[in-house]
Amino acid sequence: MCRKKVRPVEKKSYFCSLKTQCAMFDVRITALRKADYKDLQLLLENPLEQPCCVALGQQWLSRGGAMPEGMCDSAWESMRWFVEELAAGRGNFYDGWMQNPHSAMISCNDGFRPVSFLLERVE
Repeated sequence: MCRKKVRPVEKKSYFCSLKTQCAMFDVRITALRKADYKDLQLLLENPLEQPCCVALGQQWLSRGGAMPEGMCDSAWESMRWFVEELAAGRGNFYDGWMQNPHSAMISCNDGFRPVSFLLERVE
């Protein structure tokens, strides 16, 4: 499915100039779904010493847009831009994609065992 260009539309008083300290939000990251394509792993993947260790329901808290401790590097790279945008007070991605405009649903880029993460700005 093709989506429109991301255009954050919220602009509130927590935006700041370069001379002032910005108020940043925390962002809760929750692993909601995890797929495991064993047929593709057997067919295409080299054996891994430690495959994905994310558990369903596992949560992290990004403080001010920073990568949370214990977060998978690959998953973080897939969601980092969205977390940073939510932490800065922006949101409403793709003109109303999510019911909650202060959230996003992002999957990591592991094609063999992708994990879907819910990102939510903490007020």
